[in-house]
Amino acid sequence: MSQHRRPLPRGPDTMDLPVRFPPKNNSWGASNSTMMAHPESDLMEECLKQDLKFYFMNPCEKYRARHQIPWKLGLQILKIVMVTTQLVLFGLNNQLVVSFKEDNTVAFKHLFLKGYSGIDEDDYSCSVYTQEDVYESIFFVINQYHRLKNISLGMVGYEENKDDRIGLKVCKQHYKKGTVLPSNYTLNIDSEVEIDCIHLDPQVPATENSGHWMNSSFFNLEFYRLLEVEISFNLKGIDLQTIHARELPDCYVFYNTITFNNKAHSGRIKIYFDTEANIQECKGLHVSGSSQKNTQYILMFDVFVIVGCFTSLILCTRSIVLALRLQKRFIRFFLEKYKRRVSDADRWEFINGWYILVIISDLMTIIGSILKMEIKAKNVTNYDLCSILLGTSTLFAWVGVIRYLGYFQTYNVLILTMQASLPKVLRFCACAGMIYLGYTFCGWIVIGPYHEKFEDLSTVAECLFSLVNGDDMFATFAQIQQKSILVWLFSRVYLYSFISLFIYMILSLFIALITDSYDTIKKYQQNGFPLTDLQEFLKECSGSEEYQKQAPTPVTFLCCCQRTFQDW
Repeated sequence: MSQHRRPLPRGPDTMDLPVRFPPKNNSWGASNSTMMAHPESDLMEECLKQDLKFYFMNPCEKYRARHQIPWKLGLQILKIVMVTTQLVLFGLNNQLVVSFKEDNTVAFKHLFLKGYSGIDEDDYSCSVYTQEDVYESIFFVINQYHRLKNISLGMVGYEENKDDRIGLKVCKQHYKKGTVLPSNYTLNIDSEVEIDCIHLDPQVPATENSGHWMNSSFFNLEFYRLLEVEISFNLKGIDLQTIHARELPDCYVFYNTITFNNKAHSGRIKIYFDTEANIQECKGLHVSGSSQKNTQYILMFDVFVIVGCFTSLILCTRSIVLALRLQKRFIRFFLEKYKRRVSDADRWEFINGWYILVIISDLMTIIGSILKMEIKAKNVTNYDLCSILLGTSTLFAWVGVIRYLGYFQTYNVLILTMQASLPKVLRFCACAGMIYLGYTFCGWIVIGPYHEKFEDLSTVAECLFSLVNGDDMFATFAQIQQKSILVWLFSRVYLYSFISLFIYMILSLFIALITDSYDTIKKYQQNGFPLTDLQEFLKECSGSEEYQKQAPTPVTFLCCCQRTFQDW
């Protein structure tokens, strides 16, 4: 090993320890006699050096040294292909689910919301401003629900609600009692909230029963006490578009809720439409063709993915265990020989972060694949959790590809720069984050009532982050309401100071930290990386060329026994 050598790379096949080869021109007897002539400590040192040398080899160096095919590297590449393919198949199916839910949500809004324009007003669907409009909107929902089978274009039907009753449930919340006279500012309200509910059966035609429930005292709303009216009903549906994707149809239950919100008592009642769609097990499905076979093939492929990830999980866990054992041997030998402790940097050399990343990715893929199989079997409907697991595991798998490029000096600049700059960047972000939070809270409390981008904390943080990157600057300045001259002047000082501080100073320093680390790495690549204690210890170790020149004969009995019973 030369004096200026870059840190030894780790490979995906570093889980195996080397095989000791005696010189090719020596016989077994000569080899044993030579080893017995050396002190035991020298033998242990030589064994440790060879183990360390082999541990830090990448798959290419191991292949040149032992002519062993890097099948573990092949397993990782195959796993990446399988996981990505699984994600694409799941994503295509998830697109059908999402589009079906969105289409039904839009259809329900047009069916049950009177006067719906097709565009939601902010976070609610529409609003009404008169008592007559409120009554008409409520009765419109009830009538449309009873006429659903005759007017709907979709494949929907009635479903039991939470009370195990088929029908539509109307509940109203209001204060227990009270008197309000705004003309002379008189208010007498009992703040206890009462909830009254009524159930309407869809089996009874609306025309026969409409006069009864429309004239009921339940619908005699006292708006000064009314908080909200909630109409809830469940509907069944079948998604047939999955047949075009050669899969079995999905059955859904839509839990719909329409809320007339009058909690503000501001003269405007906001109407919210909320729907939650859950996939249920389909009963009595008979679909001929290739849909059933295609579903079975996908389930078989998921099983192969689970087996591959489980194998990768075992191998990576074994590699970490062997690395920790090798670390323990090195620390103990270094302390006995040099009478000092190993540095933290050398300790971390044995901890391969890529293996930890692969283990996390494998675990998430296995759990996500099991959920995906249960979704296919219509036993679980948690698409969100399955998407998070499969998406994150695929992200980690592709990030892990960088380690293979890191074996080549011209490709590992990104990895080395990130490793060198990460500690400094984290400390810098901790300080800059304090300033950022201060501006976030200040903008929310001062400018929030006059600017829609500063109405809540999350929106303020997003707006400021966009400003740091130079996005939407003019719109942020222009949208401030000029109702208060004092606040308008403060907003100018606030925005100018934030943009100047973060773009011209903090962001520039942030880039400078990364650039400085990059320049340092480039110099090290040209002139050589500084050697650690571990690399100094390995300078006396023979290179991988000796593995090529030596014949694959059995290891010496003394070295194996010592490593097996004493050091491990």
